[in-house]
Amino acid sequence: MDAIQQAVLRQQKVEELCAATVRALTGRTDLIFRGRRLFQGQDRIAVHAPHLQVDLDSDDFGSFRGATDGIAQRLVHSDPDLHASLCPTEPIERLIFELLEQLRVETLVPDFMPGMTQNLRYRFRQWSKRFHQSGLTDSDTGILIYAIAQVCWSRLNGLPVPEHTEDLLEPTRGALATLLGHDLAGIRRHRFDQAAFAVHALSIAGVIAESINTARSERIDRDDDVDNDEARAIFNALLDSEEIESESVGVADSGANKVLLHSDREYRIYTSKYDRVVDAETLVRKKLLRELRVQLDQIIAAQGINIPRLSRLLAALLAIPQRDGWSFAEEEGYIDGRRLAQLVSSPQERRLFRRELHQPHARCMFSILIDCSGSMKQHIESIAMLVDTLVRALEQVEVTTEVLGFTTGAWSGGRAQRDWVRAGQPEFPGRLNELCHLVYKDADTRWRRARPGIAALLKPDLFREGVDGEAVEWACRRMTSRETGRKILVVISDGSPMDTATNLANDIYYLDHHLRQVVSRIELSGEVEIYGLGVGLDLSPYYSRSLAIDISSALTNRVFFDLIEMLRGHHRR
Repeated sequence: MDAIQQAVLRQQKVEELCAATVRALTGRTDLIFRGRRLFQGQDRIAVHAPHLQVDLDSDDFGSFRGATDGIAQRLVHSDPDLHASLCPTEPIERLIFELLEQLRVETLVPDFMPGMTQNLRYRFRQWSKRFHQSGLTDSDTGILIYAIAQVCWSRLNGLPVPEHTEDLLEPTRGALATLLGHDLAGIRRHRFDQAAFAVHALSIAGVIAESINTARSERIDRDDDVDNDEARAIFNALLDSEEIESESVGVADSGANKVLLHSDREYRIYTSKYDRVVDAETLVRKKLLRELRVQLDQIIAAQGINIPRLSRLLAALLAIPQRDGWSFAEEEGYIDGRRLAQLVSSPQERRLFRRELHQPHARCMFSILIDCSGSMKQHIESIAMLVDTLVRALEQVEVTTEVLGFTTGAWSGGRAQRDWVRAGQPEFPGRLNELCHLVYKDADTRWRRARPGIAALLKPDLFREGVDGEAVEWACRRMTSRETGRKILVVISDGSPMDTATNLANDIYYLDHHLRQVVSRIELSGEVEIYGLGVGLDLSPYYSRSLAIDISSALTNRVFFDLIEMLRGHHRR
């Protein structure tokens, strides 16, 4: 397994463990991580305290445990409405007030949970060390903010400040004690009362903000250079940033659409008269289709995928034991009335019973929806091999399968966009392209007969742009129209929805917002289990159950096993 895949799996595993811990400590079952951010349902929970912001590349697992416990303490012991009503709007005051409220709740750990206390203190000390080593304490602003954090933490916990910064802090700490002696005593005394604590926290925040602003004004009066980049770096280190960057694995770019979010407008389709649903194999010449099928078979044979083992794992996951007749002449079970005469003629006979037979049956439909946008061309050989192998293994355990794709009929809008131009380009037209939904294998066709259709995935000129939200709705409608038990939809994509004409005429996040609405509605309805399989990308901003995979090199058994783990619920659920 290469480094990228290892980083992807480690990141997801850590986030799953953190989310599970927060759910257990708070009792809130709908808490999940999406795109490295914590959500309750569809609402993001902002993490404003500096020491709760951890990075997978630079922080150890102990830091993640401490940050997770800190988030849980904030959710349990802090009234968000009261906090919001008291929180100042001035940036520096808000920064200090947010920090102090987090430090307060971290002192409220029950006595029977000493491990949590240890985790919280470890994380704060690690953050303190990193803040100091970063050089941010070299500036007047940085040292003042750092000093007040250390002094308040020390007072609230009754512990000394970190030894390695004691000499650095001494001059600033002495000045703070003179200015804030009453309030520092107050935050310790009222740490169990959020409202009373807030009075002293606001006073401290006001004094610190005034000191920082005064110092900056004096520097301006002296014509000293005021380094705004330096101040911004300090505030970003303390406040919750909307943009979290990491090199371990990319996250799908997702945002809110102003047209849909701040108005009563719903998602619109300018025209659907050019939309079509087509069997993919009809778009490829038969001779070429045969050549593509041979090519795909050769690729699959070279990979050495263990299909029998994969089938057994899928059967254990998807099949449900159902009654399938009786087994007779058993030594225990239900008495078989037809054999009672044997008990008279042969008193030693013990095989007078019968038992119910149960055989696993998979009353399940498994649909795979493939993003056939232009950026997927580079991955399509691996995707085709994954899909073909998965369908073959599922069919061996009698799971109904369907392979679908979605693209557009043209680049940059096509006929739909030209109709809009001729109509005078009315404002907010909605989706402005002609959809092309592809059926590579329908639910009624067995894998052996669908093999040519699946091979059509290898024809790259079918790939254009993608309108994901409508494609997901279409795939789900096909599933819900069938009488099957469990319904599973796996969406394979490498990025956000993209249609140039629609984005230019509406908003860059118009299709993105619609996809999140659609997926949220489907997940809440529970009719279809929907999963996102990201090709080198974290799709968790859209799908609460998702897995990022790396298929840039050879496709191995490991990818299939990770997929099964996702279906089992062990990935970002």
